[in-house]
Amino acid sequence: MTDGVLDDPIDDLLDVLDLKWEGSTTIQVASPNDATGDLGVSPGDVFVGRSQPQPHGRVFGGQVLAQCVIAAGRTVERVPDTGQGKRHIHSMHGYFLRAGDASKPIRFLVEGMRDGHSFSARRVHAIQEGRILMSIIMSFQEESEGLEHQDPMPDVPGPDNFRSDRDILAKVDNPVAKHFARRRALDLRHVERLLLQPTGPGPAEQSVWMRVDRPLPDDDLLHAAILAYGSDYVLLEPILRRHGISWGDPRLRPASLDHSMWFHRPARVDDWVLYTQSSPSAQSGRGLGLGQMYAQDGTLLATVGQEGMVRLKS
Repeated sequence: MTDGVLDDPIDDLLDVLDLKWEGSTTIQVASPNDATGDLGVSPGDVFVGRSQPQPHGRVFGGQVLAQCVIAAGRTVERVPDTGQGKRHIHSMHGYFLRAGDASKPIRFLVEGMRDGHSFSARRVHAIQEGRILMSIIMSFQEESEGLEHQDPMPDVPGPDNFRSDRDILAKVDNPVAKHFARRRALDLRHVERLLLQPTGPGPAEQSVWMRVDRPLPDDDLLHAAILAYGSDYVLLEPILRRHGISWGDPRLRPASLDHSMWFHRPARVDDWVLYTQSSPSAQSGRGLGLGQMYAQDGTLLATVGQEGMVRLKS
């Protein structure tokens, strides 16, 4: 362990997601005048967690997403069982508002917006030094019977046909590449060539296999959080592929702006997940990435959408 960072990247990720509960609070919106009436009081909880060091010093957005899932989910676990079983996250919609400092802790203020008969809604603010880094709303639902269908998984060769990104990045003479080769908790394997060098414009789509390559606890909330964590790794890459731009382009200024995710079925991130992505549009310095996540047996696990800033500075 160095400065609180665990040597093994998987152990380190699990530690980052093991948020500490700091206590209960009350969230009250004050009325500007008597005529406005009561604007509401909501119960709240505060959790705190650390960040993973990054070469650029900014918090990885996927880490904040995953921590928000854990914080909200822990408050939902307290909801009395109505006989239908546990409530699982089924959707989240949030905005990245500002960059965070990876060397400082983040607090997560969870607002208990509603607990209905089968749904629970939570709002989470990720806060660092009094500034909101991310604001996100999540919904959880008890399992229920209903209609069933899904898009089929694309016909993509299995993960054993591709080299791990770690092995490729470890041979790149660049400190950022070497950091990701050593510290990524997920094994990523690009079906298409990694975007290390400029290339010609191509299709705005790609596929990536990913997994945590050791068994994890049987905790659906943890697996959903790590699925959200991994969803932020590569979702803007189809935009770059469409325009033949590599991550090493010195003009590139990327940043995540918002993130939506729908969790369709329970996932195991210690099994291989196929993450297929595309980009239908880029404009005004922004690009939209869409993704679907499949288990290796073809089960559709989740759908993801993210708009990002993709600027090219002269």
